[in-house]
Parts: sequence; C-alpha cells; structure tokens
Amino acid sequence: MADDDRKRKSSPGAQIAKRAREELAAMTGLDAEAVTSLEQAEDGTWQVTVEMLELSRIPETDDMLGSYEVELDEDGEIIGYRRLRRYSRSQADQAQAAQGR
Repeated sequence: MADDDRKRKSSPGAQIAKRAREELAAMTGLDAEAVTSLEQAEDGTWQVTVEMLELSRIPETDDMLGSYEVELDEDGEIIGYRRLRRYSRSQADQAQAAQGR
C-alpha cells in the first residue's frame, strides 16, 4: 500500500476542532485540554466546546478548568467564544452529571 493511501486527510470537522482549540488558546493565553463537542449548524457555522486549563495547582486534581463554547463560521474563522462553566478537575464528572450530560 502506498504512503498516500495510508495517510488520510483529516475531516473538515477535525480541522475545525483543531483550529478552535489552537486559536482559543492563542486568544486567551490558556492551555487547551480537550475538545469535548463539535456540531455544525444548518447555516454552516460550527459550535465547538473546548476545555481549557485556567489555573494549575498541586495536586492536579485541584486544577481549575473552564468549558468554552467557540463559534466558527463556515470557513473556520472564529466568530466568538464564551465560558460556559468553571470547575475543578476533581469535580468534572459531577459538573457534567448536573447538566444532564
């Protein structure tokens, strides 16, 4: 099998998620931990949720994280973002359960 066959181009969604993660980190100065949701609306815009490390503590379970919603246009340009919630790493599962996720 040729190298070109082994390497797959990343999907548009993967490219959008990567861009949202990188640009939000650059805009806020925070470290992106993970992309936790990705959705494309009927109008072509994208909603991406990115978990950001807001405050590093020892032990790590006391780190403060923020869940950010990033909106991008159909070309992958950031339209806006907002923090949805802030929580300690040890509370992550409880915060999601409380929101019905």
